[in-house]
Formats: sequence, C-alpha cells, structure tokens
Amino acid sequence: MLTLYSASASPFGRKVKIAASLLGQSDMIKVLSLNTSDPNDPLREKNPNPLGKIPCLVNEEGLALYDSAVIVDYLDFRAGGGKLIPHPPAARYRALVLQALADGLMEAAVLLVYEKRYRAPEHHEKKWISLQAAKIDKALGVLAAAPPQGPRDIGHVATACALGYLDLRFDGQWRKAHKSLVAWLDEFDHVVPAFAATRHIEA
Repeated sequence: MLTLYSASASPFGRKVKIAASLLGQSDMIKVLSLNTSDPNDPLREKNPNPLGKIPCLVNEEGLALYDSAVIVDYLDFRAGGGKLIPHPPAARYRALVLQALADGLMEAAVLLVYEKRYRAPEHHEKKWISLQAAKIDKALGVLAAAPPQGPRDIGHVATACALGYLDLRFDGQWRKAHKSLVAWLDEFDHVVPAFAATRHIEA
C-alpha cells in the first residue's frame, strides 16, 4: 500500500489523485489529509518530505517521493510506463512541458493565496501580486490559444487541476476571457470522473 500525504484543496495533490485514478492505482493508495494551514496538525511532523511540502508519496519500501511531477512519473512507471507520460520523445516532451506550464500556473496562484492568507491587507506587496497575476494571465493565454489535444496525458491532467484551482480560489474569473478553455474543461470533467470526485468544496 502506498501512502499519499496531501490536502483536499491542493491542486498538486489533486493532480496525483486524478493520475492515480486514470492509471488504475487509486485503490493502492491511502491518502492522509494534512492541513497545511494548521501548525498543530499531527501529520505535519510525519510528512517525510524534508521541505514539509505536499504532496508526498511513500512507497512500500519507505521511499518518499516528491514533488507531484516525480510522483506521477513513479505511478506511470508502476503502471507499465507510457500511460500518462508518453514514450515517443515528441509526445513525451509536449506532455511534460504542458505539465510544467500548468504547474507554474498553480504555483503562482498558490503564492497569491498565501500572500492574502498570511499577510494583513496593509502589508500586501503589490509588485509581488502583479508579478504572480501576470504569470497566470500569460499561462492562460497560451493554454486558451491551443487547449490540450490528442490522447489524454499528464499535461491534460495538470491543466485541468490548474483551472480547477482558479475556480476554487478566484471564483472562476478566468472563465470570462477564455471560453475555449471553459469548453475544454467541461469536456475533461465529463470524461474523467476523478475530476469531480477530487473537487474540494469549501465549508
């Protein structure tokens, strides 16, 4: 049995969970939900990632794997390889670059959330906020100009998780200017049940 340290709202953890579902490995993973905002969460000290970040996957031999891109590569390898990370070089690097773009979008969005969560409004750094917002806007522009096509791979999964995180934390404001991506995400949601199953609902 594999152990996944994650959080229900983490877009990176969601990426791993969806990948595991598509690879037929969800039943092999026990998910431990860690509250990254709570310094007293008992799972914080048990998380074997020395950086304290999630997601982190621990295999049967006790090997800790992080970050999400490494975890997905490991799960794909366990599934026989070439499932979500294609073998042919052209397709492989298209998928990996798309994943990197979506991951960068998620990272910028998470940093914006942290800025608002951990700093009082009067201490918000406007230049920092503008920098992260620009990254998100540029990434969305690239994705909207050419939504993911072809066989579903890790780039598709990461893109869906990035857009889902923008829906969760920024009220889906991206949707107004990027109709092509809205249609793409609706289709992904329709054909990948794990996307709805991993959706975080704020209390």
